[in-house]
Amino acid sequence: MKVQTIFNMPSPYRDNFRIKAYSFGSGAKTFCIVGSMRGDEMQQQYVASRLVAMLKEAEEQNLIASGVSISVIPCVNPSSINVEKRFWALDNTDINRMFPGYDQGETTQRIAAGVFEYVKDFLYGVQLASYYLPGNFLPHIRLIRTGFEDIDDARLFGLPYVEVSDPKPFDTVLLNYNWQIWETQAFSLYAGTTDVIDYTMAGKSIDAICRFMWRKQMTTTHLTHRVMHDEPDTEECMVIDQSNMTSIKAPHAGLLLVSCVPGQQIKRGDTLAHIYHPYEGREICAIEAPVDGTVFFARNRSIAYQNTLLFRIIE
Repeated sequence: MKVQTIFNMPSPYRDNFRIKAYSFGSGAKTFCIVGSMRGDEMQQQYVASRLVAMLKEAEEQNLIASGVSISVIPCVNPSSINVEKRFWALDNTDINRMFPGYDQGETTQRIAAGVFEYVKDFLYGVQLASYYLPGNFLPHIRLIRTGFEDIDDARLFGLPYVEVSDPKPFDTVLLNYNWQIWETQAFSLYAGTTDVIDYTMAGKSIDAICRFMWRKQMTTTHLTHRVMHDEPDTEECMVIDQSNMTSIKAPHAGLLLVSCVPGQQIKRGDTLAHIYHPYEGREICAIEAPVDGTVFFARNRSIAYQNTLLFRIIE
């Protein structure tokens, strides 16, 4: 295992701000995994750290294929994690809205530039991403349509869903989008939760990344399944278009009590949540499912604002 500081920025008050990469194997830049980029991405930090431990053991046991180099960047934003703030603590900017970065620009632009300079030459890349709204997902791979996306490779993770979406204007400054433009096969992996560690969901995400490495012959065995008995086939993966999912928004603001979870099968008319008056305690409305399907995303905050996205349903 090699540990490299890929970005170092002096601080007038504390120790230097550093971003570290952990590299395994040797040879061409093959696969890069980027962990938490925001200060509340605890699930992403956990998944990345566990991958570091597993790859270190795999390297010691000669399980990484010859000529393959795998890197993990566990955390891009340690300062925000230290103060429990989602975005950059000083100006509330989002590093994942700054790519490919600018090394003479604002602080978060410089951080993005330093990270991108290191990751842009890898053949494959995975970002452990979180959604811009608070909530829980079914674990899945997300692809942005750039002309460089590869759905067949996305299936190799073996997760039940691959979500494909057309790029919105803000997507053009994401790591995933710019990775693809620089001809890296890039994927965003959503590990179920964000600000809390869900060990079951994290395990599925780790397993998916190890499965991808094994199927792409980066490792000589599946690192989480030394004996493969129950590996899901790629044909089981459903490709879904974000525009075809049913979105349910809050018709009123108030206290939110959600009564379903991602992965739950629902029928039209089922009650998914209740919204209560924050002062008077009376129920303002019940949120009912407009279609039959599977809950893909569910908001996990105790307050809803009017027109806030509460659920996404796969019909």
